[in-house]
Amino acid sequence: MTKEEIMNLVNRSLFATIGYTDEMGRQNVRRVFCVWHKGLGRHLISTNTSSSHVQSLQKNGNACLYFSDDMAFEGLCLFGKMVAHFEKEYRQLLWNEGDEKYYPKGVEDEDYCILEFIAESGRYYRYDGKGDLSAADIMTYENGRDFENGYKATMEKANEKSVGRYSSE
Repeated sequence: MTKEEIMNLVNRSLFATIGYTDEMGRQNVRRVFCVWHKGLGRHLISTNTSSSHVQSLQKNGNACLYFSDDMAFEGLCLFGKMVAHFEKEYRQLLWNEGDEKYYPKGVEDEDYCILEFIAESGRYYRYDGKGDLSAADIMTYENGRDFENGYKATMEKANEKSVGRYSSE
């Protein structure tokens, strides 16, 4: 897979799975909504500060993040660190209308935080093979990029293609 194909997989995935170790040394996974990305190297997830995975990750930030498309038989496992952010700039970036049902105090709710996954390496899989991503591979794809909602951008491109296909000339 090329880096563009890998990024396409990440962008069209609505969810990712976080793998981490809890305070008792047990392996855990959590499925999370994850559409904010900065290239292949950084990914943002909004979640509850009080959740057990946030508590565990604040003590031991070692984690992996897995994206997949089961229909296309594609997967990407990134290895790295998870950092919890409580700064308003991160909270505002991921805030959506309707989030107040989960966080009644809004962007300032103490139970609202943003997890940032920072990839150090990775491994991708597809029906036609597999391969590794080094820190250098990940970094070169991240340079000059800002965080963006990759799923939204992917859907906008798909809609543009659909509109063009069905418009009359």
